[in-house]
Amino acid sequence: MTTQISEEELVRTLKQNSQSSFEYLYDHYSGSLLGVVTKIVKDTEKSEDILQDVFVKIWKKIGDYDPSKGRLFTWMVNIARNTAIDQVRKDKNIWLEDIDELHGQVDKKASFQPEMSLFDLKGLTDKLKTDRKVLIDMVYFQGYTQEEAADILKIPLGTAKSRIRTALQDLKTIFKI
Repeated sequence: MTTQISEEELVRTLKQNSQSSFEYLYDHYSGSLLGVVTKIVKDTEKSEDILQDVFVKIWKKIGDYDPSKGRLFTWMVNIARNTAIDQVRKDKNIWLEDIDELHGQVDKKASFQPEMSLFDLKGLTDKLKTDRKVLIDMVYFQGYTQEEAADILKIPLGTAKSRIRTALQDLKTIFKI
């Protein structure tokens, strides 16, 4: 019979790389996480392989887990969901076509000559309102996630997402797409 460990204690010992805590984590959460993965992947054997990847990611990223942002289980579900989605995308080979095969499909006679002013993307963002420009700069030019940018600017994540979406619509108008 296994002893119950509080979530706080489990996280603390996982962050200390405790093998027994990781085994406890696997024993108590693998079934639920497998269910999450299987709903997305819809292949039991592949789901089991993905589950192993999920637990490797959890092991490697446990130091990034912040209890103030949510429960451990929620954090692990997000890792499982994202890993499963990534695998589905990879399996569809959406972006993995061989360029040599596509090369013959390109019509070399068709040409698009964009205005040279459109190549100055950073300059185009200067036309945006300051609050939107700052977010676009952080997310698209500096590499922050939307969540990180919202935290740095001390604004709600929803506000950051709305401003980014509006900024992209403004840029679309500038490009006349």
